Amino acid sequence: MANTTSARSLFPKNPSRKIVMLTAYDYPLARLVDQAGVDIVLVGDSLANVVLGLDSTVEVGIDIMIHHAKAVARGVERAYVVGDMPFDAYQVPGADAVAHARRFLDEAGCDAVKVEWFDDAARVVKELRAAGIEVMGHVGLTPQTAREFRVRGRDAASARAILEQAKVFEVEGCFSVVLECVPEALADEITRTLKVPTIGIGAGKSCDGQVLVLHDMLGLNDRKVPSFVKKYADTSALVLNAVRQYKEEVQNGLFPDDAHTFH
Repeated sequence: MANTTSARSLFPKNPSRKIVMLTAYDYPLARLVDQAGVDIVLVGDSLANVVLGLDSTVEVGIDIMIHHAKAVARGVERAYVVGDMPFDAYQVPGADAVAHARRFLDEAGCDAVKVEWFDDAARVVKELRAAGIEVMGHVGLTPQTAREFRVRGRDAASARAILEQAKVFEVEGCFSVVLECVPEALADEITRTLKVPTIGIGAGKSCDGQVLVLHDMLGLNDRKVPSFVKKYADTSALVLNAVRQYKEEVQNGLFPDDAHTFH
């Protein structure tokens, strides 16, 4: 999409105007999400689980992410598009994070990239920002390095660490920070501390915005979804019923009928 306006000016911290973010991984759903008026479309590495049927987001490489980001960018006309940096693009020795991030912008058409917290995250974000690349940070539960999926920051020490990580992301130039699976009290503290907006997923209502995985909230994911997900539609049942009806009509000679045949 290549939005030329700075992310900070597009998404200022505004308690009266929550930021709406959703994931998308292909052209048709990206078009629908964009038409619905969401602010940010995230091409999330969660596509590993909900689109490709893989067990871990680590299994998705940079080429796959670019492939899906291109499709999403083609479908978005107005929203801000953020590409999720995959594990092998910046969390492995020798990875040229700037070159990989540049692919999301120049090749795929994204506006920014997202980086999960890890030991060397500050250096990576500093390099990306020095190259003029907009960055969204991600703290709390970080799926690329998590060994178990549970709420983070329940005790004082881990909560303090997550707060400090969010502050580092802000200092290094991130325009926003995702807070995943943390207690609402911690999310509230981080949101009040940071001058850039926070976007929550399983972090309560105190955040400056919210994000969900599209396939989870549409009921398209047949795997167990986190308890913080609200299912807004049972799309799986709709698709299943349509396909069953098609199968029955073909088997019984009802499709194609005269209206769907050339003469």
